[in-house]
Parts: sequence; structure tokens; C-alpha cells
Amino acid sequence: MKIVIATDSFKGSLSSLEAGDAIKEGILLADPEADVVIRPVSDGGEGMTEALTLGMGGTYETVEVCGPFQNQVEARYGILEDGTAVMEMSQAAGITLVPEGCHLDPMTATTFGVGQMIRNAMNKGCRSFIIGIGGSATNDGGAGMLQALGFSLLDSRGRQIRSGAQGLADLVSIDDRNVIPELRSCTFRIACDVKNPLLGPNGASRIFGPQKGADEEDILKMDAWLGHFAELAGGEADAEGAGAAGGLGFAFNTFLSARLESGIDLVLDVTKLSDYVKTCDLLITGEGRLDSQSAMGKAPIGVANIGKKYRKKVIAFSGSATRDARVVNSCGIDAFFPTMRIPISLTDAMKYDIARQDIIDTVEQVMRLYRILA
Repeated sequence: MKIVIATDSFKGSLSSLEAGDAIKEGILLADPEADVVIRPVSDGGEGMTEALTLGMGGTYETVEVCGPFQNQVEARYGILEDGTAVMEMSQAAGITLVPEGCHLDPMTATTFGVGQMIRNAMNKGCRSFIIGIGGSATNDGGAGMLQALGFSLLDSRGRQIRSGAQGLADLVSIDDRNVIPELRSCTFRIACDVKNPLLGPNGASRIFGPQKGADEEDILKMDAWLGHFAELAGGEADAEGAGAAGGLGFAFNTFLSARLESGIDLVLDVTKLSDYVKTCDLLITGEGRLDSQSAMGKAPIGVANIGKKYRKKVIAFSGSATRDARVVNSCGIDAFFPTMRIPISLTDAMKYDIARQDIIDTVEQVMRLYRILA
């Protein structure tokens, strides 16, 4: 029996590949002769770099870049065998990178380090990029990233504007004459599941500004500044995803001709999961928690959609499952099984050794039943 495993990470416990290895071990306890293939999966958020880099035989690179608040941080990204660079913007401008003693402030937070990551990969020969843009601390419209790549965003005195959203208040012109020449030969695929436009009541400032430290006055100012930026840039402020990562989606789309794509669809395309699923007997997926939100574009449903395209049986495992998780049964998952074996605290349940053993034990018993019924 050929079984393909394509599970998202069990966040806080196991990575995509670690969860896949645990599922495989449980399968082989029930059926030592099973032919089991593990493929990396991510919905494009945290863990995408790890899933693609390790799952596709890539290597890691580390570079020191400017963090969101001018603090130096070490950013890690991957380079796949075909030379594609895989990055998460949060490595350089993430909301978790606030230095000790500082507080969130989108007025000063910059995406400059994201541009530095891209430059570093370009210097290593990369011309194809896959970048996840979730979890930002910024609202600068990607201005910092553009400056790092050689764009001149100038004020009335011909100087580069200040860092952060506040800099957009001074912006009067944009010049691309000093852009790194190699950038024109680069392609960008952006993992972005946020549909928000750049501006307005559903825009970057209004919807995401508060969680980045913005008050009502800040929100109104930043929305107006981003509007002015969009006018000068001539981009599509209403495009789906333009408001992602504080307007970084807008910068990628407007200045780098990037494609903004569903994270899970992008990952499944890159990993060529369909090629493996079409010849398998059973497809297994999962994530740390299955609930009604899982049906809204999360990784297990993306995997299940491919399974159903080829009329395969699809089983999912998860650390926990809510009562409303049964909605996934109408989205391609034939049956799902939470793996927690006994009443236990959440802290203990998420410990690596416990979570891994729970997966192994649960998968073994499910697969013993599957063999009886198959």
C-alpha cells in the first residue's frame, strides 16, 4: 500500500516533517510493508521556510540585517536545489522581533531588513524568490524594503525618507535609477492569504494597525500617507493582498511585479504534491488543531482538495479537534482523529516527546482499523 503524508506543522510541538515522520512511524507499526512518502506542507505562514528547505533538500543561509526597530537581527532563509530562495519577511521585520525595552510602533518600524535579505540571496545567485509575508510589525508600505533594493524614496530636499510609516509623510518622489540591475531579472511569488486592500476601512492601517501599536490618530495618518504613496507609485491600492504586512503586498505587486498567491496553493505547487498523490492508495494530512477555521484555506484542506481531484481517501490527524471541526468532512477530509490520548494540560500535551508519541500511537491504531476495512 502506498501512502502519502502531507501534514502541516503541529505548531509549538512538531514541524511539518517531524509530524510526518511520527505519522510514518505509526503507519509502519501497523503495516511494516507500507510504502510511505512524506511531503512538506505549509499554509505559507510561520514554518514555510523550514518546510520547503528541509523537505526539498535545500540549505539554510543566515544573514545579519536591520530589524524592524533598527536593531540588528539574524535572519534565516533557505535556498532550494534549483536556486530558489525561500523567505519569511517576519525573519527581518516580524512582530516578535521587538527588542527588549522597546514597544511596538508602526510609525518607526521598517521593512528595510527584508530588502537586505533579498540582496543577500541575490548575491548568492538567486533570481527566483518565494516569500511569506505574514506576521509583520510594520506599516511602511514596503518603503524600507524598496530603499534597501536601491529605490530612492525622496523628500522635498532630495533625501531618503525616514524609516517607518512616518517617512511616507515626507515622500515627494520615487526614483528607480539606482535599483540593483539584477533585480529586473528576478521573479517573486508571495505567499499571502490576506485579501485586504491597501487603504480604507478594510485596509492595512485600520485592520492591522492596532495590533502593531497604532492608536486612532496613527491609523488615520498612516492611511492617508499610504494613499499618497500609492498615488506616486501608480499601483493598484485596491488589489487583493495589497494591504498585507502593512502594505508590503502593495510594494511587491507594484515595484517587483510579484504574484500574490494563496500560501497553501503556492506550497503545494512548488512541492508538486499532485505527482505523488495521483499514484497513492491513501493520503494523510493534518495540523495541530482542527476546527471550523481549518476549512478556510488552511493546509489540510488544500491537501484534501488534491486528494479528491484524484479520488483518493483522505485522513487527517490533529493534536486537538473542536466540535465544529466536522465541517472539514464536507471539504474533502473523509475522517479525522485527534491524537491526545489522555487528559493532560496543554503545556504537557505540546511537549515534543509527548506530542510525537501520541501521534505514533493514534496513527498505529487507526491504520490497523484501516487495514481491516480496506
